[in-house]
Amino acid sequence: MSEDKTIAAAILAAGQGRRFAATGGGNKLLASLRGRPLIRHVTEAALAAPVHPVLVVTGHDAETVEETLEGLPLTFVRNGDHAMGLATSLQSVVSSLPDQVEGVVVLLGDMPLVSAPLIAGLVEAFQTQPVKPAAVVPVHQGRWGNPVLLGRALFGAIGHLEGDRGARTLIEAVRDHVLEWNTADAGILFDIDTEAGLESVR
Repeated sequence: MSEDKTIAAAILAAGQGRRFAATGGGNKLLASLRGRPLIRHVTEAALAAPVHPVLVVTGHDAETVEETLEGLPLTFVRNGDHAMGLATSLQSVVSSLPDQVEGVVVLLGDMPLVSAPLIAGLVEAFQTQPVKPAAVVPVHQGRWGNPVLLGRALFGAIGHLEGDRGARTLIEAVRDHVLEWNTADAGILFDIDTEAGLESVR
């Protein structure tokens, strides 16, 4: 990766996880999976991938989430408006990225099956295109998944998102400029919303 153009990673970990908490599970990002808190799985995958910097957006229970990741070489971004929806976390990411970043891999904190090789594949797919796509979306058996790589071309539009409208809204609006990257990795389709979902991974 060239020194002047880099791909960043941003892990969205500001939400309240209401469905998980409603079943008595507390903060799902802190739930234990294979001896580590859930949030550490995706964070460590990002840190092992060819991305820099790695940002973690915190909001709900921010101090506890940050303590859970203490000592890792990443940057925390506090989203004081997290209760207003996902859009505010994406906006926090864009406003925190260095100028030399030409794209960012947006990861969800509740997707522990996402791996470093998967993230690396998204980065390679973006960087090897003669004309950089607006976004790279992983596809498994015809289904879009996460994480997605958003190119700088979409950064301005992120500022106009509201509520829980995430990156998918932007991607669908520029579909002709989106690279669909096929993968055999079904982990792109699996996020944890409930304790039952966590048990299925265990």
